Amino acid sequence: MTYALSNPVKHLHGVGPRRAAVLEERGIATVSDLLGYLPFRYEDRIRFTPIAELTPGEVYTVLAEVASGGGTVRYARARFTRGGPIFHVALRDASGMLYARFFHGAYLQGKLKEGQRLVLHGKVEADAYRPGRREMVNPDIELVGSGDQPTADSTEVGRIVPVYEAIGEISSRMLRRIIYSALQNFDGDVSDPLPDEIRRRYGFPTRREALIYTHFPPKEERLELLNSFRSPAQARLIFDEFFYYQLALALRRNREPQQRGIAMKVRDDKVREALKRILPFKPTAAQKRVLAEIAADLERPIPMHRLLEGDVGSGKTIVALEAATIAIENGYQVALMAPTEILAAQHYLSARRIFKAAGYAVELIVGGRKGAVRDDALARVASGEVKLAVGTHALLEGFVKFHKLGLAIVDEQHRFGVLQRKRLIEKGASPHVLVMTATPIPRTLALTLYGDLDISTIDEMPPGRTPIETRWTAETQLAGVWEFVSREIARGRQTYVLYPVIEESKQELKAATAEYERLSKIVFPKLRVGLLHGRLKNEEKESVMERFRGGEIDILVATTVIEVGVDVPNATVMVIEHAERFGLAQLHQLRGRIGRGKEKSYCILVAPKSITGEGRERIETMVATSNGFEIAERDLKLRGPGEFFGTRQHGDAAFSAAQPLRDRELLEAARREAFALAENPRQAADIVKRLEAASPMWQKRYQLASVG
Repeated sequence: MTYALSNPVKHLHGVGPRRAAVLEERGIATVSDLLGYLPFRYEDRIRFTPIAELTPGEVYTVLAEVASGGGTVRYARARFTRGGPIFHVALRDASGMLYARFFHGAYLQGKLKEGQRLVLHGKVEADAYRPGRREMVNPDIELVGSGDQPTADSTEVGRIVPVYEAIGEISSRMLRRIIYSALQNFDGDVSDPLPDEIRRRYGFPTRREALIYTHFPPKEERLELLNSFRSPAQARLIFDEFFYYQLALALRRNREPQQRGIAMKVRDDKVREALKRILPFKPTAAQKRVLAEIAADLERPIPMHRLLEGDVGSGKTIVALEAATIAIENGYQVALMAPTEILAAQHYLSARRIFKAAGYAVELIVGGRKGAVRDDALARVASGEVKLAVGTHALLEGFVKFHKLGLAIVDEQHRFGVLQRKRLIEKGASPHVLVMTATPIPRTLALTLYGDLDISTIDEMPPGRTPIETRWTAETQLAGVWEFVSREIARGRQTYVLYPVIEESKQELKAATAEYERLSKIVFPKLRVGLLHGRLKNEEKESVMERFRGGEIDILVATTVIEVGVDVPNATVMVIEHAERFGLAQLHQLRGRIGRGKEKSYCILVAPKSITGEGRERIETMVATSNGFEIAERDLKLRGPGEFFGTRQHGDAAFSAAQPLRDRELLEAARREAFALAENPRQAADIVKRLEAASPMWQKRYQLASVG
């Protein structure tokens, strides 16, 4: 039986109804979708490295078998592992012994039995406790059967092997076999919407050739070229992803002038006076420049779509409130949407304080408000009495009605999907849109994620801010850290002490509360210690934050709910325990809560000095720099854009092969070609038509870019 691109995956050998349902949840419904799911890494399984030749500190692929006795589970007692199970296994080949450890690896017990052959890929370390012994910690593994060497045409050894990201219960090995089977029985007919002149200009292979080559490259291809995604086949597929996405953005841009927006008066004396009334301080040159760019957009009869980015503490909020003032003075309402209730409450309190002199009514719309209080707030928004409505995604609900929405502001844009932004915009008649982020985004990536937005950057910090000194210390030195905290508090300062929390994890939440009890009763019995976490009621959260802001709490023990939006200039110390468990961008956001006054501030990262890999890189980066753009670049390289922006869960720019930072040149070339092509509406429409016919997955991406 031969397969066409349009055939459902459930008909493929090795799939069946249950696995087909898992694939469809990931957007893989047809053979075309399946072939678009590309490997993220390749392994040379033609030449494995013998165990005797392994050098600590290097990454290897090894073919070995489980030694006598199989693996065993032991429970760690070290605090940072939370007492979880660690699976230990001894492996051998003809040249020697290798050991492997898997944290939370109890699932491997019974699966790895004596004689079981497997491929391991990972970094080799010298065992710190047993001289001369080598080990891998949490390597990628794949079972390849036992007994004789598999035949040369196997998908597992004897070739350069593609490694896929597992999808639910479908492992990389299963995916490889399913895709191999599909290609072996494929009818070969692949639609290629990319114009021939563009393909020839860059020397790209056809899409059919590129897909086959990328999934199962020939033995003679260089592994380093494949793993850097620089083979001509991979470059073609990367270019495709960028090109079609950018084409959709370009076509949208060309349609925008036809859409009527709200032309607001900006140079009016009434507006100027209102802006002077709300400004609490002299703005920086960067703030003035950015406000001028926003004001110029608001004057035009075309809806503004602008991204306002700036590092933590650069003063984006006051610029957004200035834009809101212009809209309000022109007779319109403003909506400000934030990702969390605590950040929404912070914006609400700031706006109410700043707008008090202007007399603008401000209201808070969050899910935690119920009954008569909520109904009254909604009625005031619907009547137009409320000029600024601040809220969470609750603003998107159908029962929230605006009288005359003229400006929609979205904070921390990367935490929302574009469809959510669209739903907020639909609350008005073509309102202007300003989206903000405190996560500095390299311009290349911003063009990809926010290609439908003009970009303004606040690249200057307000005067009077002092640099933050960041230190890395081990848990064994905590006594000295607490002495330092006591001295700072004696000087009249305040401190944050933070613990990691994984959402819905009761165990870790208890750890935060337990530390609060210990710190308040044993370590700092004479000081005022407060606790803030996501399980508190809204009223309790606001009360704790107001007491900390007012100086009634010396030490605030908290979780990451304070990541954004909390501004206490008197807080000069932040202690982050288990810092290796936080993401790099998250650590930078947390650190940004201090250093907001004129006193020198200190961020103390508590983590084992023995950590390796990405955890060590994150902490070393934090100690080395406080530059948000440098940190964002590093974090993107460590995690990739899908994880960095949280876009995997809602599908924005979750490319299969493309990585905007790595593939800058291809992105810029694709953008250039797409925007040039969009100038020829007939040719562009023909490509879109062929694209939609070729793949429903590409059609979804085109629609995604269009709704922005």
